Amino acid sequence: MGLLSRFSRRKAGGSGKTSTQDAQYLANWAKTHTGVEAYVEPKTTVTDVTAVLIAVDGEWTRRIVGERGAQKLAEDLGIPVYDVWKTGYPQRMRDYDARKKIERRRQAEGS
Repeated sequence: MGLLSRFSRRKAGGSGKTSTQDAQYLANWAKTHTGVEAYVEPKTTVTDVTAVLIAVDGEWTRRIVGERGAQKLAEDLGIPVYDVWKTGYPQRMRDYDARKKIERRRQAEGS
């Protein structure tokens, strides 16, 4: 059973499943980055359960995956998955965001 066959299209209001497009995006992102780990964020009043994929250099991406989608995603991609409520976000993610902020500021000053 392939990655995309394990996920079905998300319906309005959140069905708890990852859309095929989001699943493909996350799979491609994980394949093109090194040391990827998944951090699962809980459902809120605004969004369904989301997964944040974080690479070894701190680069990250986030997509809605639904309640069971995060575990399935991690299994299919062969990456570790963590509950963000228990572990928090890794320092490398905050460091990456800080570096990007400095780069944007320098670029704006140089223009």
